[in-house]
Amino acid sequence: MKGFIVIGAILAFLSVAFGAFGAHVLKARLTEQDLDVFQTGVHYQMFHAIGLIIIGLLTMTVFSGQSTLLSWSGWLMFAGVLLFSGSLYALTLSGVRLLGAITPIGGVAFLVSWVLVVIAALRS
Repeated sequence: MKGFIVIGAILAFLSVAFGAFGAHVLKARLTEQDLDVFQTGVHYQMFHAIGLIIIGLLTMTVFSGQSTLLSWSGWLMFAGVLLFSGSLYALTLSGVRLLGAITPIGGVAFLVSWVLVVIAALRS
């Protein structure tokens, strides 16, 4: 689905922007540990932005837009970015450590999304 390619490209763009923001602006304002947490969010966002682009391409080519599994995978991957990376950004910028409780939910969304890609590939 083209939508996953668009979402993935936007998330990749934002990942580069957030990475630069962290390296140039936040470096002087955050502890080294908090900066590492922020950068973890950036890295996972980029990996899964690329994953979304791949899911979009697979849906449009290999599966001809017919894979419900890949559609679920893409939406879970997007949710994972919002929950995992988003919670890490919010945690480091706000200092509210309770936000870290959201991060594992995003991680589970990532894991399930990748399992669905495997299942879709095995069924094709």
